Amino acid sequence: MDLLESIILGIIQGLTEFLPVSSSGHLELAKAIFGNNAVPQESLTFTVVLHAATALSTLVVFRDEIIQLFKGLFQFSWNEEMQFSLKIIVSMIPAVIIGLLFEEQLESFFNGNIFLVGCMLLITAALLLLADKAKDTNKNVSFINALVIGISQAIAMLPGISRSGTTISTSVLLGVDRARAARFSFLMVVPLIFGKVAKDILSGDINFQSSEIASLSAGFISAFIAGLLACNWMIALVKKSKLSYFSVYCVVVGLIAIIYSFV
Repeated sequence: MDLLESIILGIIQGLTEFLPVSSSGHLELAKAIFGNNAVPQESLTFTVVLHAATALSTLVVFRDEIIQLFKGLFQFSWNEEMQFSLKIIVSMIPAVIIGLLFEEQLESFFNGNIFLVGCMLLITAALLLLADKAKDTNKNVSFINALVIGISQAIAMLPGISRSGTTISTSVLLGVDRARAARFSFLMVVPLIFGKVAKDILSGDINFQSSEIASLSAGFISAFIAGLLACNWMIALVKKSKLSYFSVYCVVVGLIAIIYSFV
């Protein structure tokens, strides 16, 4: 993988991790277009690096909220920060269970199955359209909401199902305030990403070669910068109920992917 491909894939990951169009689906499409036949271990290493970059960009965007959360946690009381943190943990449970029990099955979907990506993008489009038509409320995320949102996040482990789009749409359809829905959606995935990165590194599944440093660095930097921009942009778009634009985009890209899979 050369530097230009690394930068392009990094930008795609950074943008699509937060924009509701499926980062995994777009990476699969990009790899198909580039004809990237990297061996699985190299591909996994690059994917882990990109996800770490977008997780870091989330921490930067929400740094004030995260600092406030930790301050509240160390008060050791049943305050808003403690409740929010427990809701994050509850939301992680479905994805952790699915990830541990069906890891090999999930990985089998990431083998250039463009038809699957296209179909899942159409499902993402439908969810976004429904969420955009939902009424605005001032409701916060409840513990039951957190579990349901977590289930939607687990489903979004399939390539083509947007994680942010699915979790935000589910939150809004449950009646959660749009701004709170976006905040919860972006923060709930950070522990999962860093946990997955740590697991892959400790298990020895990924190895950093000196020859890959340049491409990995280029991918990381581009994903981090694109993630910063996309995260802030997405928060503003959710508040303004502009998800339907992404619904149209997902339909177009999904149909193109389905047609491409038969070519």
